[in-house]
Formats: sequence, structure tokens, C-alpha cells
Amino acid sequence: MDHDGVRLHVDGRVATITLDRPEKRNALSLEMLRSLIKTLESVPSEAAVIVLAADGKVFSAGHDMSEMIDRSDDFYVELFETSKRVMELVHDLPQPVIAKVQGVATAAGCQLVASCDLAVAAESAWFATPGVEIGLFCSTPMVPVSRAVGHKRAMQMLLTGERITANTAVEWGLINQSVPDDGLNQAVDALVAKILRFSAQTIATGKRAYYAQAGLPEPHAYDVTTPVMTANASDSSAQEGMGAFLDKREPDWPDV
Repeated sequence: MDHDGVRLHVDGRVATITLDRPEKRNALSLEMLRSLIKTLESVPSEAAVIVLAADGKVFSAGHDMSEMIDRSDDFYVELFETSKRVMELVHDLPQPVIAKVQGVATAAGCQLVASCDLAVAAESAWFATPGVEIGLFCSTPMVPVSRAVGHKRAMQMLLTGERITANTAVEWGLINQSVPDDGLNQAVDALVAKILRFSAQTIATGKRAYYAQAGLPEPHAYDVTTPVMTANASDSSAQEGMGAFLDKREPDWPDV
């Protein structure tokens, strides 16, 4: 299934969404952001993992500046509201979303990587929030980036516009793994395989609870997660998993 600038391919329980605008460095135009929303929303429920990939040498160079000159305020409102919806939708989906990054992920492209649940990058990849260099501060990219890397490191990226390598991105917590360029596919496949071993229902429950409690003071976080774990304990996946552990056998998940 294709939308403008975005492709969706479903293979069993894995859905791969590919940014397909390599001639524009996969810049996130308003139309492409709309397409991303449609594509994310059209992932079938039987898919248990989503891989977010990109064609070409660049993952995404951020917003498409060629459409941002001399536009109305209404255009800018729609652009950034649509971008926000993409990032929020990545969190709202029940499936884990894994960014598969090659080349460059800058500005809103870096924001998209930071918004994904997990991220694996080729060693040659690099990341930046360089809006300060063009007079358009990366104010919305800073939201997930700062939550991933912490305040001081985020401010270093935001105030200097300097790029960081994939290895540094791992050290700072922006991505999970940096792998040799020719091993990117294998590394992502291995991560997907680990997740597919488990109940999709359990994964969805945990993902939803994670983002609901993230950033809350500890007592409030427990107020959110205690009812979730209480309900989870009696569902079919937890009962099967605990029974399998006690019986010293592999679980037979009801949704796998």
C-alpha cells in the first residue's frame, strides 16, 4: 500500500513503513506527513512490530524548507500540528516502532527517530538539530530529543547545531544500537525477532503504560501503572506465561 512519498509493506507480523522521497532527502513535507499518518493508521492489527525505514542515502533531512518560504501562518500551523500528530501517533500505536536509520537524520528527521520506541543506525549515520543555523530553532524536535538524551546534551545539539555520530547517539541514549553499515538489516531483523517471541497483547499493554507514566512524579506514575498491572495479571497472556514458567515449558501465547 502506497501513499504519497510513503510505502507500507506487511510481511506476516512485521509492517515496514518506508519514507520514499530520496530525491528530496526524504524531507518531511506537509503532504508526506499526511501520508505518514494515513500509513501508520492503516497498519493491520495482525502486525506486531513496525519498522520505520527510508529509501536512499538519507533517513530524513527534516522539514521541507522549499515549501516553507513566504507561507501564511495557517500553513505553518497545519505543518507543525501535522508533524506533532505523526510523533504522537508513533506512541499511540500498540505496536513497537523501530527506526532503521542510514545516512542523516536531522531536525524533524531526528525528531522522528527520537519519537520511535527503538532505533538502530548504521555506524556512518549522524544526527543533528541544526535549526539554529537557519534562524528556525528546533523547538518541536527538542521535545523527544531532550527526553531521550537529557537537558545538557539536548541543549548542546540545539544551541550549536553540531552533528553527533551514531556511536555518540548510542552513548547519549538517542538510539539503541550503532552497527556496521552492511549489518543494519540483520541488526533490525534480530531486534524484531526478539520482540516477536512475546505476546503482542502484553507488548501493547506495556507500551501504553510506559508513555502514560513517563515524566510523571513517582507516586503518580504508580497510580497509572498499578491498575494496568492488576488488569494485566488476570489476562490470558499473563496467565499462560506464569503457568508456563511454573511448568518449566515454553509459553503458548494466545495471540502469536
